[in-house]
Amino acid sequence: MASVTNKVVLPHALKTPAFTKLSNNKRVVLASASPRRKEILSTFGINPDIIPSTFEETLSHTDYPNVYEYSVATATEKAVEVYERLVHDDPENPPDLVIAADTVVLSRIEPATSNLGAGLEHDIRPEILEKPTSKADNLRMLLDMNGRSFFPILTAPGYAIKSMDERSVVYFADNPVSLLEAYVDNGEGLDRAGGFAVQGLGGMLIRKVDGDWHNVVGFPAAAFFKFLEILVEEEDDFLAVD
Repeated sequence: MASVTNKVVLPHALKTPAFTKLSNNKRVVLASASPRRKEILSTFGINPDIIPSTFEETLSHTDYPNVYEYSVATATEKAVEVYERLVHDDPENPPDLVIAADTVVLSRIEPATSNLGAGLEHDIRPEILEKPTSKADNLRMLLDMNGRSFFPILTAPGYAIKSMDERSVVYFADNPVSLLEAYVDNGEGLDRAGGFAVQGLGGMLIRKVDGDWHNVVGFPAAAFFKFLEILVEEEDDFLAVD
């Protein structure tokens, strides 16, 4: 299968309908400064412009009876803020696709699944675990999850505020408290939702992952690119060629 090349689509990208459309001088923006998200997109063939969102992420958890909607709403606000700012600054060069994402960790186990544009209702509301506020908070999170499973949720809304979420179950090993304390002292988890980085030293704490490993790292690559292909197939004007 031939490769596609241009500024946005990297030479190793597969020649799928979505990548073919993106190769037609489309402007793709990642509304995040996360090097992990950029690396994951690059691995699968997209080289986006990096325009971090300035949205303050101050939405209240309690405003969303369905916890999945919280992450979707946060990511949507990020995408909208970047899109509106770019259109205001340069009306002649609007982005064709803005990719934003939000990762949170929930303290309750569910089956690993992709859920495009819909949420699930639950009888028991799980705790939303975002970035820890301190080392003490980080240790509290790890002790709560130790020997248990949970899943992070990540949302990637884009063009015309399309949205999806991906859920992966992460199983913590039954770690000794001394290992958790050593990890917290290292500081790696302070800037991570749930207080750990599965791709780093935090991988020592994890027994297995059920679902997309990239989702746990920070971006649900397989589900996202499948979502793009569905939009290209079902909506004629999505990423329409000029």
